[in-house]
Amino acid sequence: MKAIYTVGEIGLKLFKKGKVRETFFLDGNLLMVATDRISAFDVVFPTPIPYKGMVLNMISAFWFRKTKKIVENHFLTTEIPENLPGFLRYRSMVVKKTKPIELECVVRGYLTGSALKEYKNNDGKVWGYELEKGLEDGAKLDEPLFTPAIKRMDKDVSISFAEAKKIFGDVAEELKEYSLKLYKLGHEYALKKGLILADTKFEFGYLDGKIIVIDEMFTPDSSRYWLKNEYEKGNLESMDKQFFRNYLLGIEWDRKNPPEIPKEIVEKTTERYLKLYEMITGKNLQKEIENKRR
Repeated sequence: MKAIYTVGEIGLKLFKKGKVRETFFLDGNLLMVATDRISAFDVVFPTPIPYKGMVLNMISAFWFRKTKKIVENHFLTTEIPENLPGFLRYRSMVVKKTKPIELECVVRGYLTGSALKEYKNNDGKVWGYELEKGLEDGAKLDEPLFTPAIKRMDKDVSISFAEAKKIFGDVAEELKEYSLKLYKLGHEYALKKGLILADTKFEFGYLDGKIIVIDEMFTPDSSRYWLKNEYEKGNLESMDKQFFRNYLLGIEWDRKNPPEIPKEIVEKTTERYLKLYEMITGKNLQKEIENKRR
């Protein structure tokens, strides 16, 4: 399977190009294409990860279908017009055009990552929440925390819920409620599949004045997933982008000139993404694609 680093010319007008996705105008809606690019620490790397875009797209589609009773979302279909190039299949979805709400809605059910750092540096306080003392990396929290973030100088900066309310008013309450309900559903489902959904982030937008979920949902780019059986042994075995982040933390590299990713790391990242897709959906993505081609 050839990895897709950039979409190129497909006969549609570009709406937006992000770190991973490229979005195009399509008959009053949008065509959102997930490439195989990978980013970490706000840097996009030059090496694509085969199947990554397909996994992101199809996992999002799975969850968008599963969660629409809690809150509606922008997803319409993964079926794309016949006249578009074949490589877009599995990595594209048609979505409704919305007005994004500029608040990243993060929910954390476990103490890890930047929340752990915040906890250690602020005497047990995490963006307005006071937690019990002595918690270690991976500790399950009594209740999931809503820790939103806003963009400052092109970087995501975590803020307290009180700050979010000052900026967004009552909308912040609504976003918090939706986010916590979605996380609870995702966490419960993941446990049944042998996974722990440690934390995740959502994005929301307005459609005809109504708040709906946009962008992606419970993907290995937007969420931390751990293997449940390993967690029970005290190990945080990541099935998401954290594996790649950990590799970067172990080497020296230039943010202005990011390095190519070694073949072994590419393969192990692909392996994790495909395995996660299978654990969540019960389907083997490679076989699914092969069967469609016959």
